[in-house]
Amino acid sequence: MTQLKKARAGIITPEMKIVAEKEHVDVENLMERISEGRVVIPANVRHNGLVPCGIGEGLFIKVNANIGTSSDRVSLEEELAKLKTAVEAGADTVMDLSTGGDINLIRKRVIRESSVAIGTVPIYQAVIKAVNDKGALVRLSVDEIFEVIERQAEDGVDFITVHCGLTRAALESLRKQGRITDIVSRGGAFLTAWMLHNDRENPLYENYDRLLEIAKKHDVTLSLGDGLRPGCIADATDRAQIHELMTLGELTKIAWDQDVQVMIEGPGHVPLNQIKANILLEKQLCHHAPFYVLGPLVTDIAAGYDHVACAIGGAVAGEAGADFLCYVTPSEHLSLPTIEHVREGVIVTKIAAHAADIARGNRYAMERDLMMSRARKVLNWEAQMKYAIDPVKARKIRGESPPLEEDVCTMCGKYCAIKQVREYLSPTFRDRNR
Repeated sequence: MTQLKKARAGIITPEMKIVAEKEHVDVENLMERISEGRVVIPANVRHNGLVPCGIGEGLFIKVNANIGTSSDRVSLEEELAKLKTAVEAGADTVMDLSTGGDINLIRKRVIRESSVAIGTVPIYQAVIKAVNDKGALVRLSVDEIFEVIERQAEDGVDFITVHCGLTRAALESLRKQGRITDIVSRGGAFLTAWMLHNDRENPLYENYDRLLEIAKKHDVTLSLGDGLRPGCIADATDRAQIHELMTLGELTKIAWDQDVQVMIEGPGHVPLNQIKANILLEKQLCHHAPFYVLGPLVTDIAAGYDHVACAIGGAVAGEAGADFLCYVTPSEHLSLPTIEHVREGVIVTKIAAHAADIARGNRYAMERDLMMSRARKVLNWEAQMKYAIDPVKARKIRGESPPLEEDVCTMCGKYCAIKQVREYLSPTFRDRNR
């Protein structure tokens, strides 16, 4: 039984109890939201050592970190180090997007060593296998796609991105629309090439029932992918993107009928003034299923700083109702990220999520800021490090510029505003100056 089916049957699972405690919510209320599809708990029954997290309405906004090898760079140890770094920095989930080396081994090691939910994009491995075995991705068979999905589910993958809404009709809408960047989703590009060469419908759409059977068997959450997400802000919110989103809404209902958990993936590159509209569209068209957004990036010219563009968009998206933010690193559009870039990507996206949680009225998020403010008032530096989102960096910066007086910092030194006003307002100061 999936988490969704158990919730509908009124069964409170151990995973629900853990999530309710972490989120400070009533477990009965949480179970009801899961039963309605508004919250998911990605938790494959085969993922040992998983500490489950909830994603969706009424919960803290979650952050995902992408790791994985490429055809140009393969190092299992480096990817495991990225996994460790991402989790230590606060990532709630990690996706293994490996496309180089022994993909099965990498995935198994990542799952085995991860306490957080692991996601994948199975079409990557299926295509790579077809290229290696048959010389071309277009020779990939439908059975081979589902063999990969089944294998990854058996290994313990908690959620999978599947581009089921990228139909032939959606591609026709894309062709008529005309775009600057066409298709930037790697999975979307693979499926498009296959569909056009073979003159066939998307196998993930055409065989959706087969996909649901695998997901139901292992309780794998489907992350219905946005193969036609905009790759630049000029392409945002066009007919092709919305066509795909409408299909995902239909597929969501079908999945729920089979007790399969679902979340929806969203753009991409979106200008600030369109982000809220994108969130509203997803929530309305996809029946309030959890929304998982990449960024969104609010400008196309931030190369080297795309993690900042991502955080700006993520904060706006989160305040508007997005439930799950996929990080972007400084390496986006440039290279495979380093370990340090993974850390930076997680931290800035956690800041965006936290800012949005405050804006949404999450009192526990606000409480952390209040604790920081109180620590600053009394110049308690240890407490300030404790409440910082990145204590490591905060401590490093302070240590690199030590003050002459320990209770202040070198920005103001002995002219510290907080210290001066605190002393002025103290009873002893007033007594001395009467």
